[in-house]
Amino acid sequence: MLDSLIVTSTSHGAGKTGTILGLTKALGKSCGYIKPFGDRMIYSKKRLWDHDAMLLTHILGIKENPEDITLGFEHSKLKYMYDEEGSKKKLVEVAGRVGQNKDILFVEGGKDLAYGASVNLDALTIAKVLKGRVLFVLAGREGVIVDDLAFIKKYVNTKGIDLAGVIINKVQDVKDFKDTYMESIKELNIPVLGILPYEPELTYITVDYLAESLMAKVIAGDTGLGNKIKNIFVGAMSASTALRDDAFKKDNILLITRGDRHDLILAALEIDTAAILLTNGHMPPANITTQASEKGVPLLLMQQDTYQVSKKVDEVEPLITKRDTAKMELLEKMVKANVDLKTFK
Repeated sequence: MLDSLIVTSTSHGAGKTGTILGLTKALGKSCGYIKPFGDRMIYSKKRLWDHDAMLLTHILGIKENPEDITLGFEHSKLKYMYDEEGSKKKLVEVAGRVGQNKDILFVEGGKDLAYGASVNLDALTIAKVLKGRVLFVLAGREGVIVDDLAFIKKYVNTKGIDLAGVIINKVQDVKDFKDTYMESIKELNIPVLGILPYEPELTYITVDYLAESLMAKVIAGDTGLGNKIKNIFVGAMSASTALRDDAFKKDNILLITRGDRHDLILAALEIDTAAILLTNGHMPPANITTQASEKGVPLLLMQQDTYQVSKKVDEVEPLITKRDTAKMELLEKMVKANVDLKTFK
């Protein structure tokens, strides 16, 4: 029987994909991966793919096309395509094909525990169909994590489910968390397989990822598209005022400002700026674009106003891409140092 591990969470953004990636690298096994219900849809090469499916097929060297390891993206289409028996049959067929000759098949659930229940593709239904083990990845404020564990114990029907355990993710202070909560967690009798610390490095994105996510036009400084963005500064003031603000002087800032704020843009080009996102469709003059190119600071242009652009930037999810080798190495290191891998061997 193929060893399947269904990875799920109680809330969106817990870090399932990153945890899976770290596990696949740390285990040193031959791993397969499927994501039955896609929830991070991207359109590339005239095809609909799930971002996570595209990433893991690349990293694991899976020969299947990313779209072929996802049954669908929309509830209405899946309801039309498959009845309950049809979805089970298709799920088993995809899992068997991708998991063939693999030591372990990772199956990533949707954005939360309930996602896909109406089309029989929620994580617990998938686990029953594939007869796999279930791994919860939990993250959030520390008290909320304990609430999630108690909720799973009290209200989630795990009858007939092989619960592998829980990995707690993005914990700000691991020692304090253990000292404060581990005794009460042990009383729930849910195996905690590891506690992963919060790593700011995993939240940083590159300029090219931002530009692609926002569909912003790169007008200068394309040699710096690999720059990391660590801080964001929204500029609607004079350059002299900005220079008195410590937030403007932080490392690797993304400055968001109107394209006609020439004094502020020039000031940003003199400090540690990762990129400048120009709003309102204002093109800066040639002397600014030339200087940005010489310094390797990308200038990105968008038509919306500063408020709208800032909101869009705030909504960009820091997903791992196939170019993020440093993040992948960090995830592997974190998993090796903090997770009991014997459970997966």
